[in-house]
Amino acid sequence: MEILEWIRLIVGGALLLSGLIIFLVELYGIFHFRYVLNRMHAAATGDTLGISCSLIGLMIFSGLNFTTFKMMLVVVFLWFASPVSSHLLSRLEVTTNENLKNYCQVYDSLGDLENELKEEREKEVTGRDEV
Repeated sequence: MEILEWIRLIVGGALLLSGLIIFLVELYGIFHFRYVLNRMHAAATGDTLGISCSLIGLMIFSGLNFTTFKMMLVVVFLWFASPVSSHLLSRLEVTTNENLKNYCQVYDSLGDLENELKEEREKEVTGRDEV
């Protein structure tokens, strides 16, 4: 039984240490990159992975109980919330930055994108009929 406790200690400690290392790499990336979208990517990826590793390490230390279940719910929530919020912030940056409007096309709504795709399909169909 003592060997299982040592294994649990080593695995939990390794996950906590890896989460700390991921946070440090994320922090370096945030201050190292010059462009805001690169910084946001480093922050979002680091947060999702670092918090997941840290909380899984804490779950291993805690064992099977209600606290572990709550930590698992926090991990799942962060897996969904962090990428979505980063995407919305990056879309706001692309929409408001005048320098990026030359390099990418910004759609105001999904309706614009659907209309453009529909027009492309119609062109393909009419182009095939003519040949």
